[in-house]
Amino acid sequence: MNTVIKWENDQELFKIAKEELFVALVGDVLDKMGYLHQFLSPNIKPLRKDMVTIGRAMTVLEADTFEESSRQTNNPLMKKPFGIMFEALDSLKENEVYICAGASPRYALWGGLMSTRALKLKAAGAVVDGYSRDTNEIEKLNFPTFSLGTYAQDQGPRGKVIDYRVPIEFNGVRINPGDIVYGDRDGVLIIPQEIEKEAFTGAIEKARGEKLVQKALEEGMSTVDAFEKFGIM
Repeated sequence: MNTVIKWENDQELFKIAKEELFVALVGDVLDKMGYLHQFLSPNIKPLRKDMVTIGRAMTVLEADTFEESSRQTNNPLMKKPFGIMFEALDSLKENEVYICAGASPRYALWGGLMSTRALKLKAAGAVVDGYSRDTNEIEKLNFPTFSLGTYAQDQGPRGKVIDYRVPIEFNGVRINPGDIVYGDRDGVLIIPQEIEKEAFTGAIEKARGEKLVQKALEEGMSTVDAFEKFGIM
């Protein structure tokens, strides 16, 4: 293609991604780069099919507990309802995605009030390895939320945030703070920071090339000839 592809900051990159790219395309480029295990489980879905999120990972580590506030404990954190969830939520910055793992799928990890706060902080979305709740409220807020589905059972007496902005594993995918999280109705992809420039440059080139392929196919070119000519399918 020999097209010069540049962006100066995250705002510009994420704008290009929303206008020209989709998750499957970036995933294809990562495969070609040898990064074959960057998709989260296909069970993680957006609350509404048109929801898209792209932003920097604000990683959150959750753990199961069995009472809201423990009296007999060697860990002061166990006395705090929700652990340090509020501190984690308040730390969100513009264009960050709240991404949480570590819990059993027994309760909701995200809800309406959390979405309200995240919107105020200009966060880009939430991706949780568990359920979300307050679905009608989240949809009204139009806050991009990805989860295992909807389930109202509260995390209060069942789980606590024990750390944030630390490396986590989500469905076997390692996520470091600041990695790019990209999700749409076809899945959620993690793009490591160290390869993000190469990955998105390749994805943009592929997207622009596919437009030429589509035009050729619409004009009657065979798929064999199109692949031989453009090398993209």
